Amino acid sequence: MRRTLIGAAWLAMWLMAGAAAQSPPAASPPAAAPPAAPTAAPQPAAQTAAPAGLAERIDAHIGAPRFAAASWGIEIISLDSGRIWYAHDAQRLLVPASSAKLYTAALALDSLGADYRFATSLLASARPLRDGTLRGDLTLYGRGDPTLGTEMHARWAEELAEALRKAGVRKVDGDLIADATWFANASFGGGWEADDLQSWFAVPASALSIGENVVRVYVAPGAKADTSARLRFDPPVFAQAFELDNRLRTVAPPVRSDIGLIRRPGEHRLSAFGRVALGAAETEFRLSLPDPALLAGQLLRQALADRGIEVTGKLRSVAWPRVNEALAGERAWHIADSWSPPLERVLERGLKLSQNLYLQNLLLTVGAQERERAAAAANGQDAATFLTSEQYGLRAMRRYLGRIGIDPGEVVLDDGAGLSRRNLSSAAAFVKLLVANADAPALRPFRSALPEAGVDGTLARRLKDEATRGRVFAKTGAMRNVASLVGYATAASGERLAFALILDNYVRAADAERASAELDAIVAMLVEAPRSGPPTVLAAPQP
Repeated sequence: MRRTLIGAAWLAMWLMAGAAAQSPPAASPPAAAPPAAPTAAPQPAAQTAAPAGLAERIDAHIGAPRFAAASWGIEIISLDSGRIWYAHDAQRLLVPASSAKLYTAALALDSLGADYRFATSLLASARPLRDGTLRGDLTLYGRGDPTLGTEMHARWAEELAEALRKAGVRKVDGDLIADATWFANASFGGGWEADDLQSWFAVPASALSIGENVVRVYVAPGAKADTSARLRFDPPVFAQAFELDNRLRTVAPPVRSDIGLIRRPGEHRLSAFGRVALGAAETEFRLSLPDPALLAGQLLRQALADRGIEVTGKLRSVAWPRVNEALAGERAWHIADSWSPPLERVLERGLKLSQNLYLQNLLLTVGAQERERAAAAANGQDAATFLTSEQYGLRAMRRYLGRIGIDPGEVVLDDGAGLSRRNLSSAAAFVKLLVANADAPALRPFRSALPEAGVDGTLARRLKDEATRGRVFAKTGAMRNVASLVGYATAASGERLAFALILDNYVRAADAERASAELDAIVAMLVEAPRSGPPTVLAAPQP
């Protein structure tokens, strides 16, 4: 075990003691002028000054025999004094799991702005005739809104259908095309595992998503033994997304239920097999949608029919690398847009609930805009190398991290959600990110989107004691043999802290605490610690 207590030359000296607590939150900047990230200026090394006994307590905790084969990466600093409280292998690259979402969130705020809204558009390949007939195709065009069809953006289909009715259209003599081509990317992130792709947490990232691309499937026994089990979908319309092959049988007790649901990647066929015990309670499963864009098109088609608008052609979806010929050239007629909530609210749901779709779509949105700018700069000339939206987004990420003083070797990312085990970060890099987003009023959405200990999100049931509840705001991360917790805390003394805890390669024994509890124990030590020393007034960097 190594405990490194070193200075932090990178620490941005623009931090002012207590600034965030004393200054009222400022309004979010407009999307056209996103906040610029502060630049870390070279400064003299900060001094290490941990409260008495804290280092020894953390050492004893992480040095327990149960962690002998595991790897810890830890860094904790005081935002008030600039002093490092504790560091252990802070430069070691480890898998961060969902804490990597913090990098994507910061990039999105920097690139798009807190007020940015996603547009979902209704376009047509022709204008309507006097009799109300549109002789051409109708396109539902998505630009990455992850909230479409949720309670945050529920009436999108009604808005677009009503706009078409008000435009005088009563009949569409053509196809309805659900277009997800704005993301020039596969529907899964780099490094995502095939076993996860039918699961609710690894839903396809699509420029045209619906209902967070998740469907709930409920399985119940039939009325008597040796009959088919019953499957229902919630919402019911999402059943249209699947070709159901139900081979689940109802069996008499004492035989127990053994339910299998499988959808092969890229297929719509959902196979249900195994057995369900007679009289058993309904069992819930959450699955990813195979083609969210197509289902969004079905919902729009129903909204059109409800308003007396007939679509004579087929409903079809199109995604990269295919092209929607109906939008080729300059023939498209723009009918209406349906706008998402602002990015600030999207981030709050994405971080508090650790929504992979939200953060992956944000990375792809940044990348799609980068790709459009690159295409405009090329002025019709073919680029030397094709890059996906994800690759463009990660390129923008590297530029952003460089501006806040994080070197390329400190963070390696493959996706925006943190699902990839190829993602690597050091604890020190996370702390640099936290420092860069700590006190600037314009970056308040980054901090307010974090789960609050004992209150909401993925920390609602953690750190609930009176000493920690409401004093810790942090992003959780968890996958098999990996746990992380990265964020801010306020000690009982009032001192403000930034911390990053990563535990990798940890195989928990059956009688041991959960990995999350091991992290929480360290955070509790921080909150209970006395002040490390007198606050230091730090000068802001010169422009």
